Amino acid sequence: MTRANLGRLALILLILGAIAAFFLFDLGRWLTFESLKARQAELAAFVEANPLQAIAAFFLLYVAVTALSLPGAAIMTLAAGAIFGLWRGTLIVSFASTIGASLAFLSSRYVLRDWVKARFGARIDAIDRGIERDGAFYLLTLRLIPAFPFFLINLAMGLTAMRLATFYLVSQAGMLPGTIVYVNAGTQLAALTGTAGIFSPALIGSFVLLGLFPLVAKFALGRWKRRRIYKGWRRPKRFDRNLIVIGAGAGGLVTAYIGATVRAKVTLIEKGEMGGDCLNTGCVPSKTLIACAKAVHQQTAFADVIKSAPSVDFRAAIERVFEAIRIIAPADSVERYTALGVDVRQGHARIVDPWTVEVAGERLTTRAIVIAAGGEPLVPPIPGLAESGYLTSDTMWSALRGLEAPPRRLSILGGGPIGVEMAQAFARLGSDVTIVEAGPRLLSKEDEEGSTFIEQRLKEEGVRVLTGHEARGVEADTLLAGSERIPFDTLIVALGRRARLTGYGLEELGIETNKRIVTNDWLETLYPNIYAVGDVAGPYQFTHVAAHQAWFAAVNALFGNLRRFRADYRVIPWVTYTDPEVAHVGHNELSAREAGVAYELVRYDLSHLDRAVSEGTNQGFVKLLVEPGKDRILGATIVAAGAGEMLAELVLAMKHGIGLNKILGTIHAYPTMAEANKYAAGEWKKAHAPTRILALLERYHRWRR
Repeated sequence: MTRANLGRLALILLILGAIAAFFLFDLGRWLTFESLKARQAELAAFVEANPLQAIAAFFLLYVAVTALSLPGAAIMTLAAGAIFGLWRGTLIVSFASTIGASLAFLSSRYVLRDWVKARFGARIDAIDRGIERDGAFYLLTLRLIPAFPFFLINLAMGLTAMRLATFYLVSQAGMLPGTIVYVNAGTQLAALTGTAGIFSPALIGSFVLLGLFPLVAKFALGRWKRRRIYKGWRRPKRFDRNLIVIGAGAGGLVTAYIGATVRAKVTLIEKGEMGGDCLNTGCVPSKTLIACAKAVHQQTAFADVIKSAPSVDFRAAIERVFEAIRIIAPADSVERYTALGVDVRQGHARIVDPWTVEVAGERLTTRAIVIAAGGEPLVPPIPGLAESGYLTSDTMWSALRGLEAPPRRLSILGGGPIGVEMAQAFARLGSDVTIVEAGPRLLSKEDEEGSTFIEQRLKEEGVRVLTGHEARGVEADTLLAGSERIPFDTLIVALGRRARLTGYGLEELGIETNKRIVTNDWLETLYPNIYAVGDVAGPYQFTHVAAHQAWFAAVNALFGNLRRFRADYRVIPWVTYTDPEVAHVGHNELSAREAGVAYELVRYDLSHLDRAVSEGTNQGFVKLLVEPGKDRILGATIVAAGAGEMLAELVLAMKHGIGLNKILGTIHAYPTMAEANKYAAGEWKKAHAPTRILALLERYHRWRR
């Protein structure tokens, strides 16, 4: 047993011993109303004869009673008034009760906090964030209502991350009004017939109203802050619409759709193509090209079945990319959203003031604005890069259209998801590909085993991988990286994306930005009626996260005066669409270690998964991080063909608290790749087999034989 556990055990035994002694020796008989009235004169005489000793003894006894959460604090408060008077009694009780409450708070934290956090980690983290934000207000509200059991508050707050100083100061201030009432009642002890007479219904009602004061004060403070924020701006008396959305990518489209669905008057403004980056230059075109490359590769992989060598029509592959865009585009079109009731405007939007947006020379007023302006490729200031004719994910598709063959020598700068996906796709289509990454490995945010697996796969398919090589310049058609000189016909810069932050009024309004627009938990910017979602808001630059944020922004913008919702990022999945895919949700080993999260590792290899074997895709694995001693999933990484589809079951499980036991008990169709999740759960179960029960069963069956 560790020293910390021995300390906890000793404290628990000490507390239990003190509580047992209190009841065993019936010490509570001295802390009754009748006993106090009977001994009032005797106690008063002792105090008069020994004032300092009496104060010290009473103070310590009061601290002990509150620290141990024993019954009798109310009677002792009356006694303070009866034997010390109003002001001296109030002073003694105020400090003694707060110190005792703080000791109970610390005891609860020392004994139970770690256990509760280990058992209910995610929920406790959410509570801690709320305590950090509003804990003082809520504690003061509870303290101002004497009818609420204070000992429960002490113990419950000890389980949170509230600072001791905050707990002490708020408790002393919050308990003071009730203390004064009780002590004052104690000064009139002879006239009382019981403690029930102390609080009349009117007095209790007054305390309830007093308890609401912190919340009312918080509301008033919020209103005052809003008035200061909007100072200098003239708010329109009437508005043209309820909501204006800037940007028609995933975040903007979903925001506008939700607004139109609830019958709000919505205007959607887009200066470029409807559908944003995902439809026109990102997800759709890249995944279409990846599919073409995969089809070519499968012919090679099944060369023993398909005897003729594959022949690639690169022009047809690129045209297939644009055909995919054409098929999907109507779902994101002006016509569709106009039919839904959205006022769609094509043009450059500029926010003139917190309620006015200008587009095509017209000024539109609105109650709320949602900024969904998206992102753009990050291009570093590398010497010679600007003159090299480089491509990005935004420009490569139009540049490639019409080419008869893929680039012969292709260099890709960046080993993140975009760079890795394009490297494999172009290599499969016939390019000689070199990928250059400054960091020590590709896919740096992924599980290390997963990124190593993909790097090895790229090398097997002919991609030259240069990790630990920082680009230092471009000379004509040569990339200089580390000590290497890499000639190229085409150079793609795939170093990630950055938020679009300029050109539409943020600077003039003073909206804070730090690589992205700064928002609070409700996605509000500096101005509570202006929201931001998607790439401009972060913290994740995924289409599905932008759509997820759009719900919160739309609902808060339209109904925030009734109720607001904090954006929820607890379970965020993402997929890198290499072959095999790398799918991820929650923690991986690296992030868990960095966050100090304890975990148990479960791994299932796909080498003998029947569906994977039959399709020749039996390389990869499912890796789960599980809460020690439980079946709760903390994170998952899947490297497999169709890993993104397989991940959905684990995302659902994490979102709704479904453990591995229930996944193991769920029927999965055979043969499917998704069976790997069940088998991974089986690996966990084998590691937690009830050995004692199994030994008893073995003896039982031996007896039966």
